[in-house]
Amino acid sequence: MVILTGNTLTLNEVYQVLHLGEMVTVPDDVWKKVEASRAMVEDIVDQGKVVYGITTGFGKFSDVLIEKKDVEDLQLNLIRSHACGVGEPFPEIVSRAILLLRANALLKGVSGIRRETIEQLLLLLNQHIHPVVPQQGSLGASGDLAPLSHVALALIGEGEVFYQGERTSTGHAFQLAGIQPISLKAKEGLALINGTQAMTAMGVVSFIEAEQLAIQSDIIASLTIEGLQGIMDAFDELIHTSRGYPEQIEVAARIRELLQDSKLTSQQGELRVQDAYSLRCIPQVHGASWQVLGYVKEKLEIEINAATDNPLVFDTEKKVISGGNFHGQPIAFAMDFLGIGMAELANISERRVERLVNPQLNDLPPFLSPEPGLQSGAMIMQYCAAALVSENKTLAHPASVDSIPSSANQEDHVSMGTIGSRHAYQIIQNCRRVLAIELICALEAVQYRGIEKMSTKTRRVFDKAREIVPAITKDRVFSKDIEALTLWLKFEGQKIVEKYNQKQGV
Repeated sequence: MVILTGNTLTLNEVYQVLHLGEMVTVPDDVWKKVEASRAMVEDIVDQGKVVYGITTGFGKFSDVLIEKKDVEDLQLNLIRSHACGVGEPFPEIVSRAILLLRANALLKGVSGIRRETIEQLLLLLNQHIHPVVPQQGSLGASGDLAPLSHVALALIGEGEVFYQGERTSTGHAFQLAGIQPISLKAKEGLALINGTQAMTAMGVVSFIEAEQLAIQSDIIASLTIEGLQGIMDAFDELIHTSRGYPEQIEVAARIRELLQDSKLTSQQGELRVQDAYSLRCIPQVHGASWQVLGYVKEKLEIEINAATDNPLVFDTEKKVISGGNFHGQPIAFAMDFLGIGMAELANISERRVERLVNPQLNDLPPFLSPEPGLQSGAMIMQYCAAALVSENKTLAHPASVDSIPSSANQEDHVSMGTIGSRHAYQIIQNCRRVLAIELICALEAVQYRGIEKMSTKTRRVFDKAREIVPAITKDRVFSKDIEALTLWLKFEGQKIVEKYNQKQGV
């Protein structure tokens, strides 16, 4: 059971809720803060005070006063009019993450929302009823208005949801689950949609997958080192401690551990004096991507416990203050950085693929073909990897440097953080396929060298991967192999990262 307080949620707990189906609960003292904040909002409505979003319109309409009898219609109109998302929906796991993160933010007790409304979010989360949220349409500055509006629609029984493996109307899912829709009261619509939870949820899901891939890239690179009889001197601890980056030191140590009893590696001067950078610089390049992950993790763990709506209601100080915590710039930068870091893991992986298949760069069969000339072997797999890394270079263009004014220039600078998070996720999917291609090629190379000479640990990886992709004895439709191994890496990666997190105490 994961306990939500609005302040203490960790990425490891998010992982448990998203991937392990852990239930969530809220302590009584947290509800007291929520109720105190709500009492202030009701007092504002009763007294007819002029407060943005409670008794006024929104955005450029902030100077339009709303009569007491219309405050609930104001919130309903807000949700319906702002549900302008388009395109394919976010993956269901992202929708689940949005429910979790939005509930946690509202539990901070500074949003003026009712307990009943937060409980509706938690009910959907615990019963695995996930809103259908279109991916496109958020500027990432007035909060993720369009995506979060589609989430809010589900609370009131409108829109669509994923339930029991199907996409259906919210009303139908509620009927099956025995759930009643709620009605939104003063400020609640604004509190639900004024936040960064779409970009942050996409970011959290992306980070979890990126961490898995970073570990797998070290493992797969180790098989490639064996396939190319790589020089182990480049991974000597003295080299890496002399530079001082902890992540670089850790990658080198991991490579040494994976290959400690291998008979396929070499020493400098034995076969050649130095390896190419794509082998020799694995700790430096992979380590730098691990540094990116550290930065992203730090920002995400702040944001998943942040109050990001507007205005904020501070019961103790008796203040309702309009500000800009909904602006997604911190996450926009983090997501752009994440995409760049993962694109580089794919870039160096593709270069290792080239060294595995190019007969001018190794002594292996050309393109790892069983009958060079008659059969092409892995030739076009390298083409595919090259296309994927090229696509990543386009996706890695930072979304955060763009801004388009909105709401009649009232909202004149926006983050585009949701676009950045979506691009980072796409890069990660491409990166996994590139690593799958490298693994297929590495499997062939070590089999040619002699699998009995592999290290104990890489041999275990070889045996498991061979259950998914058999040896290349003749040309076949390799697309199926790439996709099958990509899927295996995704689900095997979840197990690997669980072990890694336990070891690291994350």
